[in-house]
Amino acid sequence: MAYRHNVAQQQFIFQDLKTLMAKATPLRSGDELAGVAASNATERVAAQMALAEVPLKTFLNEAVIDYDKDDITRLIMDEHRADLFAPISHFTVGDFRNWLLSEEATAETLANLAKGLTPEMVAAVSKIMRNQDLILVSSKCEVVTQFRNTIGLKGHLSTRLQPNHPTDDVLGISASLLDGLMYGNGDAVIGINPATDNLHNLSELLKLLDHIIQEYEIPTQSCVLTHISSGIQLAERNIPIDLMFQSIAGTQLANDGFGVTLDLLQEGYEATLALNRGTIGQNVMYFETGQGSALSSNAHHGVDQQTIEARAYAVARKYNPLLVNTVVGFIGPEYLYDGKQIIRAGLEDHFCGKLLGVPMGCDICYTNHADADQNDMDVLLTLFGAAGINFIMGIPGSDDVMLNYQTTSFHDALYLRQLMGLKPAPEFSAWLDHQGIFHQEQRQIQWPNSMPKNFAKLLS
Repeated sequence: MAYRHNVAQQQFIFQDLKTLMAKATPLRSGDELAGVAASNATERVAAQMALAEVPLKTFLNEAVIDYDKDDITRLIMDEHRADLFAPISHFTVGDFRNWLLSEEATAETLANLAKGLTPEMVAAVSKIMRNQDLILVSSKCEVVTQFRNTIGLKGHLSTRLQPNHPTDDVLGISASLLDGLMYGNGDAVIGINPATDNLHNLSELLKLLDHIIQEYEIPTQSCVLTHISSGIQLAERNIPIDLMFQSIAGTQLANDGFGVTLDLLQEGYEATLALNRGTIGQNVMYFETGQGSALSSNAHHGVDQQTIEARAYAVARKYNPLLVNTVVGFIGPEYLYDGKQIIRAGLEDHFCGKLLGVPMGCDICYTNHADADQNDMDVLLTLFGAAGINFIMGIPGSDDVMLNYQTTSFHDALYLRQLMGLKPAPEFSAWLDHQGIFHQEQRQIQWPNSMPKNFAKLLS
């Protein structure tokens, strides 16, 4: 079906829904690289105006990737809840935007609607929204998950403590871990990207993290970010896995490139549930995503990268994850060129994930060859605080020495918590208070005079 709109006495014709969606997307280098972006600002505005007039029901009848060729399209269509969609089924995309910004769209109504929405619907509405719209609507959403603590409550901000080391040195990891704990980081997860991805090394890292969590009775969870096939083997050996990790994308072809299928994700989910390691909940999956991953493997089917990214959240949602993390600027400037594009993409990802009922966090990051700097990341960090993001990254000095990219530091989480009166997960806050690490009342942080004595064992 073709879509048309007139702007400045010129008629623009968009041959199908995926073309319309791509042309309506705010400018980014990845879509230009793929050859799907609007040719100029006038065409982009025409596409956005045409998109605003599209009925939401259209997305149930016209798939951007063919149903018979893509298992994620089948997942989206087959698991769509028509009963939950019914109250807004008469909306156009523009009507949907207006309703989301109205007082009628409360946290409760948005939560009830989530499974009645498809990724393409939320991607479409995001394309006609300003940054402030994305922030306001996201701030209404509350997606709460639990394993050993409670993540996603309003008024709270969690962090992934990321103690990576280029040689997986135990002392180096322990030093970073201790540093992060002393700054109140680590309630979302203590998660290591391993430098050496063999089963023995993975087992030793998992045992190390489990020992530290048990020894110090930390109400948090651990994860070593290996491929899910390795994770399943470790689970079968009863290695202490709290969260099963996998990077995912929004097309079957892109997930093939990652070496994963929906069946394999289900197997990993069930294997981790069987370990029964959660104390207050059983959200056991940790997924990472990022705009551009499908394009980088030529697996995007001519669909814009932001819509593909939103489709990845439908995959994540199926497995009830504890955490979903968009690693927003990690792939590089070929996909998000500068700070402005990274900021916009991060806000879009968070908005789309939260509307779909996914517990969204963000690795607020950039590579050294992107036209971005730490001030850009400060802006996005602060906007996320207003938008109610579930978690961010905490890394020593903002510089990951193993993955070689720039992200957010332990100090950044303190800044945002103090600025906006946000607290860690309730159980983790109580632990910080009990350990004497720091007390946080209102917006003031009281620091300890010294490190808790029993923490010295971490470096021995």
